[in-house]
Amino acid sequence: MFRTTSGRRRGPAVALLAAASLVLTLAGCSAETVTPGDARGGAAAGLKGAAPAGGVDCDKVKCIALTFDAGPGKDTPHLLDVLKEKKVHATFFLLGKKHVERYPQVVKRISDEGHEVANHTWSHEILTDLDASEVREELSRTQDAIAKITGRKPTLMRPPQGRTDDTVAEVSRELGLAQILWSITAKDYSTTDSALIRKRVLEQAHRDGIILLHDIYDGTVPAVPGIIDELKRQGYTFVTVPELLAPGKAEPGAVYRPEKDD
Repeated sequence: MFRTTSGRRRGPAVALLAAASLVLTLAGCSAETVTPGDARGGAAAGLKGAAPAGGVDCDKVKCIALTFDAGPGKDTPHLLDVLKEKKVHATFFLLGKKHVERYPQVVKRISDEGHEVANHTWSHEILTDLDASEVREELSRTQDAIAKITGRKPTLMRPPQGRTDDTVAEVSRELGLAQILWSITAKDYSTTDSALIRKRVLEQAHRDGIILLHDIYDGTVPAVPGIIDELKRQGYTFVTVPELLAPGKAEPGAVYRPEKDD
């Protein structure tokens, strides 16, 4: 686990994923991260919830989760067409401001078509720069906006840039949100080269992996069909994040992050 010291000052509003790089950081967070395998193992020992009927057993098949951050955007309907054609369900970490509020029908379609709808804050503030009330506002505002459209509040959230700490964990626990990080990223915010995005994902793919992409960048959605086809050819089964953890259940406040194979 990474531990660093972090001042809790209010930073300027962070432009949408304009940071130089995405990092997996637990800044001043005392909680240990939980792997998908650990979540499943604990449930198998009778510690957590039950697997959904007809769910995939990721202890027996090679699972991988496809996730998209910061949408919906103009390309999300086409992405949903691709996922429907490929018979793949994904997890969408939605941004509230100018996204959920701008594309309510797309949010409803994401939910209606069986994808997991999750929370990526309201305005993409770095949560470790905020106090508890500000973190609560960032998360609860998006919770309410999504629930108004889908009838259900998310149970998963992804902190911008993967930055979390004890305050973020406590507010997430209060709001019923588990924190979901990732292990595979194409850094698609830095390129419009769809072939490069595909190459980066395929090079990092591993069992129980969580892929981070963004459905708001021009190069990303065109890369998705090739990613899905090749990973299926390699024997992967695509699942949502809850399916990846099943029969475990994501615990509010906890931090989930896969470990890459050696």
